[in-house]
Amino acid sequence: MAWNEPGGGNKDPWSGKGGDQGPPDLDEVVRKLQEKLGGLFGGRKQPGGGNGSGGGVPHLPKGGGIGIGVVAGVALVIVYAFWAVYKVEPAERGVILRLGAYTEVTQPGPHWHWPPVEEVRKIDVDEVSSFRHKAQMLTRDENIVDIELTVQSRIQDPVDYQFQDQNPDKTMRDATETIAREIIGKSDLDFILTEGRGRVAADIKAGVQSLIDDQYKTGLLVTSVNMQPAKPPEQVKAAFDDAIKAREDKERSENKAEAYSNEILPRARGEAARVVEDAKAYKDKVIAQAEGDASRFLAVLAEYEKAPEVTRERLYLDAVEKVLANTSKVIVDVKSGNSLMYLPLDKLVGGSGAGAGRALPRLEGLDNNEQGQAEQPLRDVNRGRRAR
Repeated sequence: MAWNEPGGGNKDPWSGKGGDQGPPDLDEVVRKLQEKLGGLFGGRKQPGGGNGSGGGVPHLPKGGGIGIGVVAGVALVIVYAFWAVYKVEPAERGVILRLGAYTEVTQPGPHWHWPPVEEVRKIDVDEVSSFRHKAQMLTRDENIVDIELTVQSRIQDPVDYQFQDQNPDKTMRDATETIAREIIGKSDLDFILTEGRGRVAADIKAGVQSLIDDQYKTGLLVTSVNMQPAKPPEQVKAAFDDAIKAREDKERSENKAEAYSNEILPRARGEAARVVEDAKAYKDKVIAQAEGDASRFLAVLAEYEKAPEVTRERLYLDAVEKVLANTSKVIVDVKSGNSLMYLPLDKLVGGSGAGAGRALPRLEGLDNNEQGQAEQPLRDVNRGRRAR
């Protein structure tokens, strides 16, 4: 008896009848599954619980096949949509290839493409890459110097970076070495070792950028070139150390001289300003004095025109007063004789400085009239001095 033929009594282990309950029939399970799928996709349930095909071979109804095709189509569309939609990050650019040929560059955001006809390559344009280049180079004055450069770059043109050069990074290194040797070969060793380091680095940066843009079109942008302090060859290192020390001494002396200049110049300017002000004051004083003398002369002239004799006598007395005030000897003309008499004016002058109003000493050898005549000019002198 076959395994799927129902047996009598309780001998059939798959019928589910009798005392022993075994697993359900496989044909029954398939039939029930067909009925459920047919009801789900619009199929009709055949009477008798069968599928109208006879035998035990299952098959789907006509309406069920159409429904499964629709579901499969929708599923394929959803899967393709997920495959076709892509997102470009803010730091990226999307390069679209259609059948291997460049089509366009997409900006950050969600986009659509048609795979497998189109391919998207995402390029990070904000990532900065760097490398070091160290080599010995020959200067213009035929010296060897050790140069160490640090070059940083990023992608500025994704299309050129992808299609114009097979290995843009290697091209960047080769261009850096070429330009560095050219710039170093045009510079003297002393210039490179001292104040020329920044200028050399700037020239290398500009030269490398021009070379990779004009000839190689790598799509890279050189962001910075840092040059480490150059080192002379070991054979002449001691001499260059002495040169550097001398340069530092020179700078220190220049700074000291500049500090002294900043200290002394304001003081000199102040002194010059003071001298100028004193000169202006002296000028004003001399002009005022000259103008006063001129005014006084004009006043005397007016008085002289009115009374010549009196004015002449007054001027004479003023002149005698000035002369006698600065001399230690006085000669008095005595009318009684032709002889000249010497007066002890050292005592008279010494006494006149202490008190002008003190009585004059009596002159010996003169009578009363001669004494009075001798004392009269001295009294006039003292009177004039007190008047001043």
